[in-house]
Amino acid sequence: MRTRIGVAVSGGSDSMATLTLLAQFHEVEAVTVDHGLRPEAADEAAFVARFCAGRGIPHRILHWDGHAAEGNLMDAARRARLSLIGAWARERGIGIVALGHTRDDQAETFLMRLSREAGLEGLSGMRRRFTAEGVLWARPFLTQSRAELRSYLSRHDIVWIEDPSNENERFDRVKARKALAALRPLGITAEKIAASMHHLEMAESALGFALGRLVGAHVREVAGDLLIDAQAFLREIDPEMQRRLIVAALRWVSGADYAPRATKVETFLTNWREKRDRTLHGCRITVNESEIRITREARAVRDLRVPVGENWDRWDVVGPEGEGLEIAVLGAEGLRQCPDWRETGLPRASLLASPAIWAGERLVAAPLAGLAEGWTARISRGAFAAWLFGR
Repeated sequence: MRTRIGVAVSGGSDSMATLTLLAQFHEVEAVTVDHGLRPEAADEAAFVARFCAGRGIPHRILHWDGHAAEGNLMDAARRARLSLIGAWARERGIGIVALGHTRDDQAETFLMRLSREAGLEGLSGMRRRFTAEGVLWARPFLTQSRAELRSYLSRHDIVWIEDPSNENERFDRVKARKALAALRPLGITAEKIAASMHHLEMAESALGFALGRLVGAHVREVAGDLLIDAQAFLREIDPEMQRRLIVAALRWVSGADYAPRATKVETFLTNWREKRDRTLHGCRITVNESEIRITREARAVRDLRVPVGENWDRWDVVGPEGEGLEIAVLGAEGLRQCPDWRETGLPRASLLASPAIWAGERLVAAPLAGLAEGWTARISRGAFAAWLFGR
């Protein structure tokens, strides 16, 4: 039985090769994101659509208004692609989406991260597989070179599009690509960098396994919060594993797919026993003699409101059908309408940031605060221990 796989296709050589190679062995569907940032983008998406139509491959074009993005444009575009393609894959019942990254992309990523003083995690490179947006993402050709994929396309008379932004030195990846070419006379090639990255990846994997054992022994998950044994954290866990545990915990609780700033984590590790209540990375951290509790910060989700049926923050909330119902943060006003919240045993701060069902300004249910009314809420990322190995 052929596996059904989604393929993200831009029209460039890497993604076109990924699509055509996978289509030989699997049932594939293609998706293209038009970021609206370049006038050629619509034509490139149409090119992919025509190619797929000619081969009987289902294809969808998704649109994102890149002009409305704030801050780091490349990072915003990446997040938009994950979100849009993830929603498309879930709608289509596709559990795996393939990305066309190559060994050259790995080497370029290494140089970019080296310039940012990345540690072992960053220098290990792009992951072969990771889970995000409820989908498993895979990079099946991460050990092949871009030249090898282009050679395959040429042999089979398959054309591709050259993105003009690949020559724009305003982008760090283009700078890294040209730096890599300059390093070649010294014998520093994409292949050799990838080999070194593989060694780093193996070391990173070993540390990840050790972190998983620490989590199993010293971390509890309660209603979306993480509770770390404070005495074990102080006496039994070395500084590097402390850092890794806090970074992973903050990412899981906040729902973020990126780590907090290293300097802020270092500050926490320096004074966590003295400063016992703080916010960091969209989370609230409280400390007492027995535990370090990491919960979602209510303020970080105060403006987030979605229709019932959609994922809210990091929660899947399900219950009775009703017209016009929305999911939003419980907050102080909602908590006042939950007379039995103390019986849940959960701290007030945890409940303030929990999901609630609203009909306009009327509270309908608060599953974690003792007002379930037939509603349940669960973390969409899955259990913390399992999530660690799918990052």
